[in-house]
Amino acid sequence: MGTQDNEQTATTGRRTLLGAAVLGAGGVLGLSGQAAAAGGGHGGGGGHGGGLKSLPKPTIIGHRGASGYRPEHTLGSYQLALDLGADIVEAGDLVPTRDGHLVCRHEPEIGGTTDVASHPEFAGRRKTKSLDGVPTTGWFTEDFTLAELKTLRATERIPANRPHNTLYDGRWEIPTFEEVLAWQDEQTRRRGRQVWIYPELKHPTYFREQGLGLEERVAGVLRRHGKDRKDSPVILQSFEPTCIQRMDKLVGNPLVVLLSGADTRPWDFGTTGDPRTTADLVTPAGLREIASYAQGIGPTLDLVIPKDAAGRLTTPTTLVRDAHRAGLLLHPYTMRNENPFLPAEFRKGTDPDAYGDVFGAYRVYFATGIDGVFTDNPDTGLLARQDFVNR
Repeated sequence: MGTQDNEQTATTGRRTLLGAAVLGAGGVLGLSGQAAAAGGGHGGGGGHGGGLKSLPKPTIIGHRGASGYRPEHTLGSYQLALDLGADIVEAGDLVPTRDGHLVCRHEPEIGGTTDVASHPEFAGRRKTKSLDGVPTTGWFTEDFTLAELKTLRATERIPANRPHNTLYDGRWEIPTFEEVLAWQDEQTRRRGRQVWIYPELKHPTYFREQGLGLEERVAGVLRRHGKDRKDSPVILQSFEPTCIQRMDKLVGNPLVVLLSGADTRPWDFGTTGDPRTTADLVTPAGLREIASYAQGIGPTLDLVIPKDAAGRLTTPTTLVRDAHRAGLLLHPYTMRNENPFLPAEFRKGTDPDAYGDVFGAYRVYFATGIDGVFTDNPDTGLLARQDFVNR
């Protein structure tokens, strides 16, 4: 944090954004911002029968909930995302426990997102493992039973950027996927509109090699809850294309392939002998192949508009056009309000906790024709969409 004045200014700015978002959503906390989307009416904000086409565009997706304001992947973060008007909540980066349950954590290593380090009874569980080829030290969900994980509490992952979120450290436990689906049903009943979620299958090759295959577990849970159909309000995503191909055979849900930097190679490609990189996947031919088993892609924003060496935006690529021609939706990631996460020309000052001109950045990205965006701050995304569709 900077000086006390900077801290007060940043806090006031957040309150202003939050209040404006509530008013922009109709003046009632919890009312969906979907009414502000282009066209206004979407069958009550995304009905079960409408499928993906019932969602407004650009779709505002609460990234790990409202993780700009609460520790990520907690029911508190998910709840706030809905209250702020998110069209979809990314409720669940799914990883397994030792006894085969699915829980919601950004990564299987939980030292940075829970208070596990303060539990002396688990000190001996700290290990170094190779996670998709990267040596990673910490505590891993697959070394804990669900009952053991339930003794932990969630903490803020990036306290240097979000010291205000540390206020909520210890308030929420790690949710299971079953609990998220029950929460989704409860919120759908209470709000009188269908609540959508967007879980990600994390490191499926890594877990399959440990006998904890994710795809079959996720499909089984969805089937038990009757949410494994084409029009089910659950979109599934993964960075591993073979995982999405597997899910295409197991469930009818909308599926999305996540795409990292152009020069990266999906981890599963190494195990299958596929030499392609992300650059190959975003060609017209690569996108047509993805469209044979998925309904969308989730590219990093840099694949939509690259940055130069100074971190400033350059010329948009043809990815949006090419993906749409292949029949794919684009939901890029991730918009965040804080300076370090914005293109250089939209930063204000150097305080890592201060907000930059995020509305300016939204305008540029929305103008490319993307179908939606993941954001840590759904209220900001909602206001940015209002500005864009009403311009």
